[in-house]
Amino acid sequence: MIKPDAVENGYIGAILEKITAAGFKIVAMKYTQLSKRDAEEFYAIHKERPFFGELVEFMTRGPIVAAILEKDNAVDDFRALIGATNPAEAAEGTIRKLYANDIAENAVHGSDSDDNAAIESAFHFSGREVF
Repeated sequence: MIKPDAVENGYIGAILEKITAAGFKIVAMKYTQLSKRDAEEFYAIHKERPFFGELVEFMTRGPIVAAILEKDNAVDDFRALIGATNPAEAAEGTIRKLYANDIAENAVHGSDSDDNAAIESAFHFSGREVF
């Protein structure tokens, strides 16, 4: 998912270019905006954390780009491509190092496991939207 900060800053094209250049195939993609309820559901795992309200507010403030990517070892390879959550700690050339504002506005979301990737994909897309 390309988050609102990266969309606002005009980085959609640059981020998608890095993704495809890294060998990922985009099998579903949409430009959309999360409602408060959507964001609360998507990030429910963080509900008890002190930053939950700010996260929901941030993720609903503007449009996002949701996508499903395919590649062998997709989860680990994408996590490496996006870099550390805190862009100050992210490796040079990673998406977050290049395009994130800070730890809270970190440009992209990537699933942390194959199971969560399936759950998150189904959250954003119906089966007929995946190619």
